[in-house]
Amino acid sequence: MGLNIIYNENCLETMKRMENCYVDLTVTSPPYDNLRKYEGYDFNFSKIAQELFRVTKDGGVIVWVVNDSTVNGSKTLTSFKQAILFKETGFNIHDVMIYEKTGISNPSNVRYHQIFEYMFILSKGKPKTFNPIKDRKNVYQGKRGGSLRADKTKPRRAPVEPTEYGMRFNIWKYNNGGNGNISEDKIVHQHPAPFPENLVKDHILSWSNENDIVYDPFMGSGTTAKMAFLTKRFYIGSEISGSYYKIAEQRLSKYQNTLWD
Repeated sequence: MGLNIIYNENCLETMKRMENCYVDLTVTSPPYDNLRKYEGYDFNFSKIAQELFRVTKDGGVIVWVVNDSTVNGSKTLTSFKQAILFKETGFNIHDVMIYEKTGISNPSNVRYHQIFEYMFILSKGKPKTFNPIKDRKNVYQGKRGGSLRADKTKPRRAPVEPTEYGMRFNIWKYNNGGNGNISEDKIVHQHPAPFPENLVKDHILSWSNENDIVYDPFMGSGTTAKMAFLTKRFYIGSEISGSYYKIAEQRLSKYQNTLWD
């Protein structure tokens, strides 16, 4: 199995060539609901979940970004059906995170505007890596904690959190608009639903280390591959659509067959 390569094929074909316990981290956003017929292709999510469990290392993590369509006036809950499928396959639902968007693509007149997607953090056992991003301004810096004594005086205790910045909460907000907010690569907008680069980078930094292997079974425009390379991880990608594969290949051409700076 080659590294730093995107394969133009069904992800099941790619994973079939992987050894057991091969991948450290998977970051992906699968087609769902009315997008499941992906340029004429169908996906067997049950089989994909089984193969992802097989190829994921013990302690490895999957970041599964998905949302629900509204069909006949009702949310499909596809996101949670897939999460339950992963749990039944053997993964832990380590966390349920939210990707909050700054803009809306499909405004509604009958319900509040949809501006988020789910980010399911699935782990094969206890995650072996967690590098928490600490960029949340700590409003409690230097303040003393603890409950009041019976005489209403404050106990002498150290600050609750003495650092200036604390660990993030599990709702992450990214600009999903155009004009370079998702990526400076103009070609990425030829794909209908590209990831914000920073979203992918933050997950890669959180759940993997340098020289780890990062996989994306639905590579799309190549964002996971690009951010894996730029953070000094190896990448493997699968993309069944020929047109999307060409976008990713063109976008990644300057990184292929090279090592990190």
